[in-house]
Amino acid sequence: VNDYIRFLRVDSDMLTALGARNGPYANARGYHDDEKAGVYADVGVGKASAKWSVFDAEAKGPNAAAGAEITRTSAQAMAKAELVGASASAGPLKAEVGLGVNTGVSIGSSGVETKVLGTGVSIGREVGVSLLGSEIKFKLW
Repeated sequence: VNDYIRFLRVDSDMLTALGARNGPYANARGYHDDEKAGVYADVGVGKASAKWSVFDAEAKGPNAAAGAEITRTSAQAMAKAELVGASASAGPLKAEVGLGVNTGVSIGSSGVETKVLGTGVSIGREVGVSLLGSEIKFKLW
């Protein structure tokens, strides 16, 4: 039994390799070149993610993020605050569930997205609907 329990034990190095963050994190970056310019920042407590082939999953604790980007063919600005959230994707389908709000707009050659307090729509290359922080999207091409 002890060997089985040792086998199931996961240490912090293994979680880091899988994409987990134990405790608080904060990131900020700005970028620009001939094609695009933008800024992005996020802060939170606890995050874990896993990827394999076309599958992706992520879980987050309390977090907030904001960003803006402009390119030759698009512009976007978004802000998000979330108490807890989880997302999963398989190929062109992506689903998110959470308790949070995101507000912003994205306009470009690949489509339009708008959200107010976590509720909104995406029309274009991705088609989706979001309601109070939960969302389902389908990538058409």
